[in-house]
Amino acid sequence: MKYSFFLALFISINTHAQKVEILLIGVSHNYGSYPQQDFSGIHGKIKKFKPTAFFGEFLSREDERLVMDYWCKQDNIKRLETLRKNRNIATEVLPKTIDSLRKLSQVDPKDYRVKVDLAHAYYLDQDVPNGHYQFWQVFNHLQQTPDIELENYVNKLLSPQSDVTGRSMKRLKTSEYAFIAFPMMQEMKIPELLPMDCQDYDLNWTASSIAFHNKFKTFREDTIASYKDDLNAILAKRDSGFGKNAGIEKNSKTVTEWLNTDEASAIFASADFYFPEMYDMKNFPKEEMLSQIHWWLMRNKGMCDNVVNRARASGMKKVVVIAGANHRKYMQDIFRKMPDVMVRNINEME
Repeated sequence: MKYSFFLALFISINTHAQKVEILLIGVSHNYGSYPQQDFSGIHGKIKKFKPTAFFGEFLSREDERLVMDYWCKQDNIKRLETLRKNRNIATEVLPKTIDSLRKLSQVDPKDYRVKVDLAHAYYLDQDVPNGHYQFWQVFNHLQQTPDIELENYVNKLLSPQSDVTGRSMKRLKTSEYAFIAFPMMQEMKIPELLPMDCQDYDLNWTASSIAFHNKFKTFREDTIASYKDDLNAILAKRDSGFGKNAGIEKNSKTVTEWLNTDEASAIFASADFYFPEMYDMKNFPKEEMLSQIHWWLMRNKGMCDNVVNRARASGMKKVVVIAGANHRKYMQDIFRKMPDVMVRNINEME
C-alpha cells in the first residue's frame, strides 16, 4: 500500500515536471478563397521541429458527449444520425471495431475502403478529428487517382454531400487540416490528431456577445456630439485594419505567415473587442464587453490546459498546435505563463 502511494506520487511529480515544447500555428479555417498558397515554408518548419503529435481545434470524444450545446453541436448530431442510418455500429463494440480497422489499415495503408470504414467508425464514436483525418486521406487519394467504385462507396457510407455545415467534411477540403496538419501527419507517420478545443463556455460567450452588440448599437446611435469624432476615428482605424487583412488574403501566397504576426492578431481582436480606448467612453457597454472578453479568455485557457495535460499524460515532449488565427496570440500568451512549457510562434522558426 505504501509502495503504491509513493509510486503514484512519483508519477504525479514527474508528469508535472515534464517539459512540453509547442509549435503554435495560427491558421485560416478556409484557404479556398485565397490565391493558391505556398505551404512549403510552413511544412519545412514543422519537419525541422520534429513533433510527435498534432493538436487540432476539435472537442475530444468525451467532451463531445458531455457538452450539451455549442455552436456546431446540432451539425454533429445531424452527421451522427445520417451515418447511423447508413450503417449502424453498436456503441459498446465501437472501440473494438476501431482498433481492428486501425490494425487492418496499418497492414495495408493503401486499402482506402478500410479507411472509409475507419472514418465511419470514428465519426460514430464522436471522434470527429480522426474521422476527418481518415476521410481526408481517401479524398486526397481520389483527387490524384479517380476511382468511381471507391467514390460510390464513400458516398454510400459517409454521405459527405449532406455534411456541409459546422466542422463538416465539405469545410475540411479547404481547411488548415487539408493543407497543413494532415499532409504533415501522413508524411511523419503520426496516426491520430489529438483534440484540444474547449466549448464549456460557448453559451456564456454567445450571451455576452448578444448583450454587448444590442447595447453597442444604441451607443453608436446615441453617442454625444463631443465623442463622435473620437469614435469615428477609432472605427476608421478598425476598418483600415480589416482592409489591410483583406488585401493580403486576396493577393498573398503565404497568408499563414501573415496570420501569425502580432499586427494581424490586433486586427482580428478588434473584430470582436474593438479597442480599449473605447471602453471608458460614456455609455459604452463596458460590462458586457469585459464579460465577452472573460469567456473568450476562458476558452483559450481551456484549450491550452487540454494541450499541456494531454501531452504530459502521453509523455509527448514536442507537439504542434493548430488553431484559428484569432486564438493564436491569446494562446501564446497563456502558454508562456505555464510552468515547464516553451511555445514558439511558427514565424520564430528558421
